Amino acid sequence: MMLIGIDPHKSTHTATAVDPETNRDLASIRIDVTLQEYQRMLAWACQWPERRWAVENARGLGHHLTSWLLARGEEVVDVAPSATARVRQLSRGAGRKNDRIDAAAAAWGAAHTSDPQTRQPRNKPEEQGRG
Repeated sequence: MMLIGIDPHKSTHTATAVDPETNRDLASIRIDVTLQEYQRMLAWACQWPERRWAVENARGLGHHLTSWLLARGEEVVDVAPSATARVRQLSRGAGRKNDRIDAAAAAWGAAHTSDPQTRQPRNKPEEQGRG
């Protein structure tokens, strides 16, 4: 399963695909925060049929993207910003920081945390209240 880390910002998101077995950064894409660009990023990610998204701060800056991915049946985990900071601190070249490194750190953090916070899609209005 490929892990795709997301470093979200107000106007752009960076996604980095990381092989969880080798921790190798395989590819990256930077998109603007628009529906068309979300679609472009998902098309890019389809090269890995088995994938999981690791969104840094999925309840904050990554909320809209997380909701959009979940609505399309994608698997998403929430990675705390403190976890990605810790990954960067422990990696060689500590202190280096850029969006691609931060996105990879989110993926690595999701792969190595004992309890990743998996996000679930919300029920559609017609499904709410059903047991």
